[in-house]
Amino acid sequence: MAEIDDRNPKVAAKFYQMLPIEAKANLWGEEVYFEVPLALEDENPSPSAKSGDISYWSPGSAFCIFFGRTQPYSPVNHLGSVIEGLNLFESVLNGDRIVLSRK
Repeated sequence: MAEIDDRNPKVAAKFYQMLPIEAKANLWGEEVYFEVPLALEDENPSPSAKSGDISYWSPGSAFCIFFGRTQPYSPVNHLGSVIEGLNLFESVLNGDRIVLSRK
């Protein structure tokens, strides 16, 4: 479960409108990411992330979930945070099916 926050409200609102999203997972260190059919400009990009952050990476049109110490390759737009079940991402493999939906 995740909560959207106000760090990048315009980008977060666009993502929320897209839900549900289904994609195949990719891994980069302790980050799960996948491409989304959305090209948005950066709003308030940040060069760093903390475990639990969910973010949008504009250069790759990708949704990112940080679950450890891995930092973004380049600045990301934080959308919110995972508030429950973050440990589940530790077992995700490349190619696993990921589904994001509204509660």
